[in-house]
Amino acid sequence: MNYTIEEERLTAAEYIGFLKETDLGSQYPKERFAERIAILVQKAAISLVARNPNGEMVGVCLGITDFAYWLFITDLGVIRSCTGQGIGTALMKKAHKLAGGEENIIMYTCANEKAVPFYEKLGMTKPNDVMVYDHMPWTSFTVM
Repeated sequence: MNYTIEEERLTAAEYIGFLKETDLGSQYPKERFAERIAILVQKAAISLVARNPNGEMVGVCLGITDFAYWLFITDLGVIRSCTGQGIGTALMKKAHKLAGGEENIIMYTCANEKAVPFYEKLGMTKPNDVMVYDHMPWTSFTVM
């Protein structure tokens, strides 16, 4: 399948529609979901969208970075019908390059257990130096 990857800002509605076609939607808490998604798509430092030749969204990569040392991939998703075609890998490589390249930038993500083999295939490892402060309400749900 052919696709293009461009820097693009999505609306909250576009991204929520995309989440319904991927397994990414289960990573968000129910609390203030739509409000917080609107902030995410507006403020992510890196916002990449993969589209097929018909202009349909097939993949998204969002990340936060300081463009000097760190890149945290907050979201990486490919629609279910297009997984296994290299789209996720291409999105990750482009995000890493935009942030400053692998010679300068350490890349992190929080991976769903099902996605761990994908990230390991990219050469990522599980760190033991990450701390978390997550004292907020978090009700799991699936975007539908």
